[in-house]
Amino acid sequence: MDTSALLASVPTGLWIGGEERAGKSTFNVLDPSDDEVLTSVADATADDARDALDAACAVQAEWAATPPRKRGEILRSVFETITARADDIAALMTLEMGKVVAESKGEVTYGAEFFRWFAEEAVRIDGRFTPSPAGTGRILVTKQPVGPCYAITPWNFPLAMGTRKMGPAFAAGCTMIVKPAQETPLTMLLLAKLMAEAGLPKGVLSVLPTSNPGPVTEALINDGRLRKLTFTGSTGVGKALVKQSADKLLRTSMELGGNAPFIVFDDADVDAAVDGAILAKMRNGGEACTAANRFHVANAVREEFTEKFVKRMSEFTLGKGLDEKSTLGPLINAKQVATVTELVSDAVSRGATVAVGGVAPGGPGNFYPATVLTDVPADARILKEEVFGPVAPIAGFDTEDEGIAAANDTEYGLAAYVYTQSLDRALRVAEGIESGMVGVNRGVISDAAAPFGGIKESGFGREGGTEGIEEYLDTKYIALTK
Repeated sequence: MDTSALLASVPTGLWIGGEERAGKSTFNVLDPSDDEVLTSVADATADDARDALDAACAVQAEWAATPPRKRGEILRSVFETITARADDIAALMTLEMGKVVAESKGEVTYGAEFFRWFAEEAVRIDGRFTPSPAGTGRILVTKQPVGPCYAITPWNFPLAMGTRKMGPAFAAGCTMIVKPAQETPLTMLLLAKLMAEAGLPKGVLSVLPTSNPGPVTEALINDGRLRKLTFTGSTGVGKALVKQSADKLLRTSMELGGNAPFIVFDDADVDAAVDGAILAKMRNGGEACTAANRFHVANAVREEFTEKFVKRMSEFTLGKGLDEKSTLGPLINAKQVATVTELVSDAVSRGATVAVGGVAPGGPGNFYPATVLTDVPADARILKEEVFGPVAPIAGFDTEDEGIAAANDTEYGLAAYVYTQSLDRALRVAEGIESGMVGVNRGVISDAAAPFGGIKESGFGREGGTEGIEEYLDTKYIALTK
């Protein structure tokens, strides 16, 4: 693939009001496989943020009044446009984020699906009309778009974390400003261009890449015209944003950090559990909030599971994402390599054993090998903190209650995975786990048709499913006389 031609086709300015414009300054976007500069993009300021909000507000009423069928047809056109350009989008994503291109293609398929799903949901926004119980009148309940929205998206899924927010917002009749992560703005900028080509009206979407997000976010959150904030990222940043948003009482939805347990019970199909563990741990190279972060395996099958899992993990090949021989790309940057290294070192210092991997190869690029830690003690930080890398710590347990207790021993509650051949146990454990999502005998749970989100310090609100569009709708009650 001619990457130079691909990069040349991507907007590198600000995308405001459906058009590209230059910024006052720029910042570099790096290839994490070698830290070389891919290109430079415009660096948005607070003034640019206000211009984007001006554009959003200028068309909000018109977009809200657009017939739902028409909004749905535009979203369907966007889905088809993304699908037609899937190879280009995937290659671009790999260049700026690092994941192997097969993973990027999977993300394009997943990310595009939110436009197809919400194209169909746009015409299913319902209400109700009922008589008052007292017989004094009638109750009419209707749904209306909340208004201009601000979305902050992370670097690990440069396409899907945006489409998961844009799909329901646009279907509901909201306009949106997106601030992509500094590390990965290119995919979102290309998407904005493709959405304009697919017929999205000017002003409905603006994209503001920036290396200094504080002033941009502050300008938008403090402007009374903004009505909704949606964020995917770390719990610490999410907490700060919720506090910032309180003065204006913004509607907020927060998809935050995770510490997903992967529980293998003594009656599990071990081979199936290993297959699921590879998917749950190594999707996106482990850089996913839903990634299995800690493996709690029944002692009766722990030796068998560990032996088979270590063998599979040892088969991953590190390399650049666009190299067809690679099955594991780099981490996003040197800081993340240092974080993973620190967590592994802490576990080893407390008694854990490195079964495979465990040492960054050094040299150019931000690589870290697929790693398995065994006999991980309960006080190891890696069982408490999100590693966000290709490292799997394994700890044992004996009883079902111990497995559930280990799974719940965290302030997070986003995703969890359970392997058992007993339906009764599956339902009992799934209900007992404190998590917004539970995968039973499967290692991948994300689905555009299902509600995605967590509890506890993993956030609130849901994206996807029939629930996702509710985040962008206000409920209005109209009292009618009899």
